[in-house]
Parts: sequence; structure tokens; C-alpha cells
Amino acid sequence: MQQRAINAVLTGVTGTALAGMLVAGVAAASDDSAPSQKLLVDQATAQESTTQTSAGHGGATSKSGSKSKAKAKSSDVKRETKARSALLSGRTTASYFWDDGSGVNGDTGAPASGKPMQKGMFASPSWPMNTKVRVTYNGRSVTGFVGDRGPGSPSHRGVMLDLDTYTFRYLLDGKKPASKYNSGTGEGHLKGVKWEVLSWGSGAGKRGNPQPLG
Repeated sequence: MQQRAINAVLTGVTGTALAGMLVAGVAAASDDSAPSQKLLVDQATAQESTTQTSAGHGGATSKSGSKSKAKAKSSDVKRETKARSALLSGRTTASYFWDDGSGVNGDTGAPASGKPMQKGMFASPSWPMNTKVRVTYNGRSVTGFVGDRGPGSPSHRGVMLDLDTYTFRYLLDGKKPASKYNSGTGEGHLKGVKWEVLSWGSGAGKRGNPQPLG
């Protein structure tokens, strides 16, 4: 009876000890796994940070590329503007004409350039044939070319451009002439017309400020 009681006590003590050892083992196992879990979390965070940094660099590159394209476009605009700028400019009084060789209004023959009379053909007393010219008046502009000689004696009085009838009337009031030979208004001259030489022609004539005919 006494021995049986001692065995029961021992069994209880041993069970308690074993239970304690099992609990400690579980705790130890839990502690051992903690660093591994933390390592995985750290790795995931580092990977996310790297991805964000890469994305950030990509954004910077994109902005840089956009700036480069914008700068290139700006340069193109500047080149185009420069290409359209005038080589020479000034102001003069302009008259009008339509010389198609028909004999109307004392026409003596076809334009001196050999090209047919047309809208945008101007006559200059001295500029080279085929010189490209832009004329502006009252906020309206027309770009044409030198295709004939003229005006004659009026050029000695400061009338240095003869404009085709359509250009003359358009600059005056934005309308069309009554006919090819008549502007349809009482105006025979436009004072203060701005002219700009955009490119010199390769035909006969002299570059520079316009000179009276002959």
C-alpha cells in the first residue's frame, strides 16, 4: 500500500516534468521559427522597395525623355520660324496690274518671267525674277513672287511694287476685284504696304532694296 502510493506520486511528478519539457520544446521551436519568418518579411519588404525604386527610376527616365522630345520640338519650331524669316523688308506704295498679253489697258505682252499672269504674281522694277515676296497691309498678308517688271515711271515716285489685281483688292478690304483688270474700287494705290523678301530668285535682276525701273 505504501509502495503503491509512492509510485503514484512519482508518476505524477514525472508526468508534470514531461509536460513541462514538452511546453518548453514547443516554445523553443516557436522561438527558432521566429527569425525565419522575420527574414521572409524582410526579404519581401526589400523586394517591394527595389521594385518601387526601379519604377521611380523609370518615371525619371520617362520625364527626361519627355523633356528631350520637348526640347527637340522647340528646336524644330525655331528652325521653321527662322526659315520663314525675311531676308530683307521695308515699306512702299503699291499699285496693281494684270498683264496677260491681251492688250487690255495697254498691255504689251506676256510677263517678263515667261510665266503666265496669275494670282500672287508681282512686278518689281529691280528684284531678280522668281524672288519670293510676302506683302502685308491692314493685317492681311499674301505671299507671291516677282514675275514681271514694273511699275514703270511710278517707280521713280516711290511706287516700288505692282501687285496682281486679286492681291491688291484682298489687301485693301478682303474682297475680290470686279474683274482681272479692275480692282473694283476707286483706290489705285496702297500706301505703306509692308514687303518682305523671303528668298531671292535666280532670274535676272538685282538683290537689295528696290530701285526705280531703268
